[in-house]
Amino acid sequence: MTGVRKGLAKVEVALRWDPSPAGTPANDLDIVAAVYGATDPHGTPVQLVHFGSRSPDGTITLNRDSHTGQGFGFDEVMTVELHRMSPDKGRVVIGVVIQNTGTGAGAGGAAGPDGAKTFADVAGTGFRIREGHTDLAQGDFAGVPGATAATVAEFTRDASGAWSFEVRLEGFEADPEEFTRAMGGIR
Repeated sequence: MTGVRKGLAKVEVALRWDPSPAGTPANDLDIVAAVYGATDPHGTPVQLVHFGSRSPDGTITLNRDSHTGQGFGFDEVMTVELHRMSPDKGRVVIGVVIQNTGTGAGAGGAAGPDGAKTFADVAGTGFRIREGHTDLAQGDFAGVPGATAATVAEFTRDASGAWSFEVRLEGFEADPEEFTRAMGGIR
């Protein structure tokens, strides 16, 4: 993983994981983007973008959505056009949530809330954040094995309007709805 980079315009967030073993519930991971207002960067998101949605202003789009992890390379891809966001948007937090498609932990780990899958239960997880052809960060979820959701990145706008990026891998033991309320809080 890399550190901070400034002056970003258009970034791509990609997520990969392996399908679940035959006969077990599907592994379904989702990228989530929460956009916060410049005047309340840690409050309630002014926009929430995830599967089946895009931001009202068209600046965040989920280009590829997978419910199983089947396929080659990255299974989900989200584009975030920071340079097009209005000045009243000051922070974007990117997270990943495991949808509870079955109960109980797999062979790899302990179950999360209500028996939900955790990152330890999903093989081959990884993320990549890039601008153009330049990788800003790559990583996996090995550091948060007991979590059912995790933040991976934070983009913040400074007083001049320039966007900066920082890797923010932090695990949460929360259902998807609870995660979207907590992911942008002060840590």
